[in-house]
Amino acid sequence: MAWLDDDYPPVRYHEEEGEVSALFRPAGTPADLVAPSGARTGYLATKASTGGEFGLYRVRMGPEAAGTSTHFHRTISESFYVVAGTLRVYDGDRWSNASAGDFLYMPPRGLHSFGNESGEPVEFLMLFSPGAAREGYFEGVGDLAGMSDEERAAFFVHHDSYFTDMAKGPSARSWRAPTAQ
Repeated sequence: MAWLDDDYPPVRYHEEEGEVSALFRPAGTPADLVAPSGARTGYLATKASTGGEFGLYRVRMGPEAAGTSTHFHRTISESFYVVAGTLRVYDGDRWSNASAGDFLYMPPRGLHSFGNESGEPVEFLMLFSPGAAREGYFEGVGDLAGMSDEERAAFFVHHDSYFTDMAKGPSARSWRAPTAQ
């Protein structure tokens, strides 16, 4: 019987009674980061708040917002869940229009890219597991233009972001899907 399978992780909490330890973030909480493009990112759950379990971020992009070029991670998986609108996603093989309710998972090593070219706003959740301090990446991307090539490469490696073109990194011009696909 499947319900008897031993498929849970080892016990990490050994006390007899539970404790009050939940984290609640109301929907109206202002964005933690507003990019120059107007994109808004809410830090719903961070490495710090989950003890390294995962990171969950809500991103709201305006019409024709920039995306990120093809890359992969070595230490974390990344997932996207579209809440509203249409997000253009690349799964390493093909480009797709992901709409509300669509989900994309990339394990460590999985090539991926995304952006908004729909002409309408898009809202999506990004989940990283295990938790990594992605806030530093999100906040530092705006400073890439002022970095030397060596500083930029070190920034990417520090934040576990390996672009197919490390010199360009997440360049807004390089993320768009080829029109033939």
